[in-house]
Amino acid sequence: MLLGKKVGMTQVYDEAGKRLPVTVIQAGPCAVMQVKTVATDGYNAIQLGYDDVKPSQRKKPQVGHSEKAGATAKKFVKEMRLPNDVEPEYKAGDSVTVSVFAENEYVDVISTSKGKGFAGVMKRHGFGGFPGSHGTERKHRAAGSISSFASDAGHGGNLKKGKKMAGHMGNRRVTTKNHKLVMIDEEKSLLVVKGSVPGPADGYCIIRSAKRGTK
Repeated sequence: MLLGKKVGMTQVYDEAGKRLPVTVIQAGPCAVMQVKTVATDGYNAIQLGYDDVKPSQRKKPQVGHSEKAGATAKKFVKEMRLPNDVEPEYKAGDSVTVSVFAENEYVDVISTSKGKGFAGVMKRHGFGGFPGSHGTERKHRAAGSISSFASDAGHGGNLKKGKKMAGHMGNRRVTTKNHKLVMIDEEKSLLVVKGSVPGPADGYCIIRSAKRGTK
Protein backbone atom coordinates (compact mmCIF):
# COMPACT_ATOMS: atom_id res chain seq x y z
CA MET A 1 0.00 0.00 0.00
CA LEU A 2 1.07 3.57 -0.70
CA LEU A 3 -0.48 6.98 -0.11
CA GLY A 4 -0.60 9.61 -2.81
CA LYS A 5 -2.36 12.45 -4.53
CA LYS A 6 -4.16 12.50 -7.87
CA VAL A 7 -2.40 14.84 -10.30
CA GLY A 8 -4.83 14.57 -13.20
CA MET A 9 -5.55 12.72 -16.44
CA THR A 10 -3.70 12.61 -19.73
CA GLN A 11 -3.11 10.12 -22.54
CA VAL A 12 -0.23 7.93 -23.68
CA TYR A 13 0.41 5.55 -26.57
CA ASP A 14 1.26 1.88 -26.15
CA GLU A 15 3.61 -0.23 -28.25
CA ALA A 16 0.88 -0.86 -30.84
CA GLY A 17 0.20 2.86 -31.23
CA LYS A 18 -3.12 2.65 -29.40
CA ARG A 19 -4.06 5.70 -27.35
CA LEU A 20 -4.74 5.01 -23.67
CA PRO A 21 -6.47 7.31 -21.16
CA VAL A 22 -4.37 7.36 -18.00
CA THR A 23 -4.35 8.98 -14.56
CA VAL A 24 -1.14 10.34 -13.06
CA ILE A 25 -0.75 9.82 -9.30
CA GLN A 26 1.93 11.40 -7.10
CA ALA A 27 2.59 8.42 -4.85
CA GLY A 28 4.92 8.81 -1.89
CA PRO A 29 7.47 8.88 -0.62
CA CYS A 30 5.59 7.90 2.53
CA ALA A 31 7.10 7.91 6.00
CA VAL A 32 6.49 4.94 8.29
CA MET A 33 4.90 6.65 11.29
CA GLN A 34 4.37 3.58 13.45
CA VAL A 35 4.80 -0.18 13.31
CA LYS A 36 2.30 -2.27 15.26
CA THR A 37 2.86 -5.90 16.21
CA VAL A 38 0.86 -8.66 17.86
CA ALA A 39 3.05 -8.38 20.94
CA THR A 40 2.53 -4.64 21.46
CA ASP A 41 -0.87 -3.89 19.92
CA GLY A 42 -2.56 -7.24 19.37
CA TYR A 43 -2.23 -7.16 15.57
CA ASN A 44 0.34 -6.38 12.87
CA ALA A 45 0.09 -3.13 10.94
CA ILE A 46 2.12 -0.33 9.39
CA GLN A 47 1.04 3.30 9.66
CA LEU A 48 2.05 5.53 6.74
CA GLY A 49 2.10 9.32 6.50
CA TYR A 50 2.12 11.47 3.37
CA ASP A 51 2.35 15.18 2.52
CA ASP A 52 4.27 17.39 4.97
CA VAL A 53 2.34 20.02 6.86
CA LYS A 54 3.34 22.76 9.29
CA PRO A 55 3.35 21.59 12.93
CA SER A 56 1.18 24.61 13.78
CA GLN A 57 -1.58 23.09 11.62
CA ARG A 58 -1.64 19.79 13.53
CA LYS A 59 -2.64 19.02 17.09
CA LYS A 60 0.18 18.53 19.59
CA PRO A 61 -0.41 14.78 20.01
CA GLN A 62 -0.14 14.38 16.23
CA VAL A 63 3.09 16.39 16.13
CA GLY A 64 4.53 14.32 18.98
CA HIS A 65 3.52 11.12 17.19
CA SER A 66 5.44 12.26 14.10
CA GLU A 67 8.51 13.31 16.08
CA LYS A 68 8.60 9.93 17.80
CA ALA A 69 9.03 8.34 14.35
CA GLY A 70 11.67 10.90 13.38
CA ALA A 71 9.42 12.42 10.71
CA THR A 72 7.71 15.73 10.09
CA ALA A 73 3.99 16.16 10.69
CA LYS A 74 1.88 14.64 7.91
CA LYS A 75 -1.46 15.70 6.49
CA PHE A 76 -2.61 12.27 5.30
CA VAL A 77 -2.07 9.29 7.60
CA LYS A 78 -3.44 5.77 7.07
CA GLU A 79 -2.82 2.35 8.52
CA MET A 80 -2.23 -0.86 6.56
CA ARG A 81 -3.26 -4.05 8.35
CA LEU A 82 -1.01 -7.10 7.97
CA PRO A 83 -1.72 -10.77 8.68
CA ASN A 84 -0.84 -11.76 12.23
CA ASP A 85 1.63 -14.35 10.98
CA VAL A 86 3.55 -11.81 8.85
CA GLU A 87 6.12 -9.72 10.66
CA PRO A 88 6.39 -6.09 9.41
CA GLU A 89 9.56 -5.59 7.36
CA TYR A 90 9.70 -1.84 8.02
CA LYS A 91 10.49 0.13 11.14
CA ALA A 92 9.41 3.60 12.27
CA GLY A 93 11.19 6.32 10.33
CA ASP A 94 11.64 4.30 7.12
CA SER A 95 10.51 5.67 3.76
CA VAL A 96 8.30 3.78 1.30
CA THR A 97 8.48 4.77 -2.39
CA VAL A 98 6.82 3.80 -5.67
CA SER A 99 9.44 1.08 -6.11
CA VAL A 100 7.19 -1.21 -4.02
CA PHE A 101 5.01 -1.60 -7.14
CA ALA A 102 7.92 -2.50 -9.41
CA GLU A 103 6.69 -6.09 -9.76
CA ASN A 104 2.97 -5.27 -9.92
CA GLU A 105 0.96 -5.28 -13.11
CA TYR A 106 -2.37 -4.12 -11.67
CA VAL A 107 -3.32 -1.89 -8.73
CA ASP A 108 -6.46 -0.84 -6.88
CA VAL A 109 -7.07 2.84 -6.06
CA ILE A 110 -9.17 4.05 -3.12
CA SER A 111 -10.25 7.70 -2.95
CA THR A 112 -13.17 10.01 -2.18
CA SER A 113 -15.50 10.81 -5.07
CA LYS A 114 -16.50 14.34 -5.98
CA GLY A 115 -19.43 15.68 -3.96
CA LYS A 116 -22.49 16.59 -6.03
CA GLY A 117 -24.67 17.88 -3.23
CA PHE A 118 -28.39 17.01 -3.08
CA ALA A 119 -29.41 15.31 -6.32
CA GLY A 120 -32.71 14.02 -7.66
CA VAL A 121 -33.43 10.46 -8.74
CA MET A 122 -32.72 11.10 -12.43
CA LYS A 123 -29.19 12.33 -11.79
CA ARG A 124 -28.43 10.11 -8.81
CA HIS A 125 -29.88 6.80 -10.00
CA GLY A 126 -30.58 7.27 -13.71
CA PHE A 127 -34.38 7.25 -13.50
CA GLY A 128 -36.18 7.93 -16.78
CA GLY A 129 -38.60 10.52 -15.39
CA PHE A 130 -42.15 11.19 -16.56
CA PRO A 131 -43.13 11.75 -20.21
CA GLY A 132 -42.11 15.11 -21.58
CA SER A 133 -45.21 15.43 -23.78
CA HIS A 134 -48.73 16.71 -23.11
CA GLY A 135 -50.39 15.49 -19.95
CA THR A 136 -47.57 15.79 -17.39
CA GLU A 137 -47.70 18.86 -15.20
CA ARG A 138 -44.65 19.84 -13.16
CA LYS A 139 -43.71 16.21 -12.49
CA HIS A 140 -41.19 15.51 -15.25
CA ARG A 141 -38.22 14.70 -12.99
CA ALA A 142 -40.15 13.29 -10.01
CA ALA A 143 -39.50 9.86 -8.55
CA GLY A 144 -43.09 8.73 -8.94
CA SER A 145 -45.10 6.70 -6.46
CA ILE A 146 -43.17 5.03 -3.66
CA SER A 147 -46.15 3.01 -2.50
CA SER A 148 -45.49 -0.68 -1.81
CA PHE A 149 -42.14 -0.59 -3.55
CA ALA A 150 -40.53 0.74 -0.38
CA SER A 151 -42.93 -0.06 2.46
CA ASP A 152 -41.48 -2.24 5.17
CA ALA A 153 -44.79 -3.85 6.13
CA GLY A 154 -44.68 -5.80 9.34
CA HIS A 155 -41.52 -4.04 10.51
CA GLY A 156 -42.83 -0.52 11.05
CA GLY A 157 -43.90 2.41 8.95
CA ASN A 158 -40.47 3.31 7.63
CA LEU A 159 -39.07 2.83 4.17
CA LYS A 160 -36.84 -0.12 3.36
CA LYS A 161 -33.16 0.67 3.72
CA GLY A 162 -31.51 1.24 0.36
CA LYS A 163 -34.58 2.49 -1.51
CA LYS A 164 -33.44 4.61 -4.47
CA MET A 165 -34.56 8.15 -3.76
CA ALA A 166 -33.23 11.70 -3.98
CA GLY A 167 -30.43 12.56 -1.58
CA HIS A 168 -26.76 13.34 -1.07
CA MET A 169 -24.73 12.26 -4.10
CA GLY A 170 -20.99 11.66 -4.15
CA ASN A 171 -18.40 12.56 -1.48
CA ARG A 172 -17.94 8.94 -0.42
CA ARG A 173 -15.17 6.37 -0.37
CA VAL A 174 -14.86 4.61 -3.73
CA THR A 175 -12.53 1.75 -4.71
CA THR A 176 -11.73 1.25 -8.40
CA LYS A 177 -10.07 -2.09 -9.07
CA ASN A 178 -7.58 -3.59 -11.49
CA HIS A 179 -6.03 -0.46 -13.01
CA LYS A 180 -3.24 -1.52 -15.34
CA LEU A 181 0.05 -0.01 -14.19
CA VAL A 182 1.29 1.73 -17.34
CA MET A 183 4.42 3.45 -16.04
CA ILE A 184 6.46 4.10 -12.87
CA ASP A 185 8.70 7.16 -12.53
CA GLU A 186 10.79 6.53 -9.43
CA GLU A 187 12.70 9.79 -9.80
CA LYS A 188 9.54 11.91 -9.63
CA SER A 189 7.52 9.44 -7.51
CA LEU A 190 4.79 9.10 -10.13
CA LEU A 191 2.45 6.23 -10.95
CA VAL A 192 0.64 6.22 -14.30
CA VAL A 193 -2.41 3.94 -14.28
CA LYS A 194 -4.88 3.18 -17.03
CA GLY A 195 -8.37 4.63 -16.68
CA SER A 196 -9.93 7.22 -14.41
CA VAL A 197 -9.63 7.51 -10.65
CA PRO A 198 -12.45 8.93 -8.46
CA GLY A 199 -12.07 12.36 -6.94
CA PRO A 200 -10.75 15.76 -8.00
CA ALA A 201 -7.21 16.71 -8.93
CA ASP A 202 -5.05 17.07 -5.78
CA GLY A 203 -7.37 14.65 -3.99
CA TYR A 204 -5.73 12.10 -1.68
CA CYS A 205 -5.86 8.43 -2.59
CA ILE A 206 -4.61 5.03 -1.43
CA ILE A 207 -2.88 2.72 -3.89
CA ARG A 208 -2.60 -0.99 -3.18
CA SER A 209 -1.73 -4.13 -5.12
CA ALA A 210 -4.75 -5.51 -6.94
CA LYS A 211 -6.48 -8.11 -4.75
CA ARG A 212 -8.16 -9.95 -7.61
CA GLY A 213 -6.94 -11.05 -11.00
CA THR A 214 -8.27 -9.51 -14.20
CA LYS A 215 -10.38 -11.32 -16.78
